[in-house]
Amino acid sequence: MASIGIEEFEQVVVRVGTVVDAQPFPEARKPALKLWVDFGAALGVRQSSAQVTVHYSADRLIGRQVLAVVNLPPRKVAGFESQVLVLGLPDENGDVVLLRPDLKVPDGGRVY
Repeated sequence: MASIGIEEFEQVVVRVGTVVDAQPFPEARKPALKLWVDFGAALGVRQSSAQVTVHYSADRLIGRQVLAVVNLPPRKVAGFESQVLVLGLPDENGDVVLLRPDLKVPDGGRVY
């Protein structure tokens, strides 16, 4: 694995936000949900397509805090603009488990 400098790492902006809406995304090629995440006053609500349907239903995600990369360019997924990359880790089967803080923190906080 190649090393990067702290300067490169600091260019990736990871922030915490709260899921304010989540809906099924049947148009996606792989099973996914559409998420709307509130990152607080500085960034507002951003949307994301997330392949998290194995462990999460849309209604279970509303109100949950998640971590996301917020400074990547938007990407079209089946006609839907995904504006942030919600972060997760694979479980033993390779299915996504979302990253989130252990305690409630203010939305928009940057990971450091």
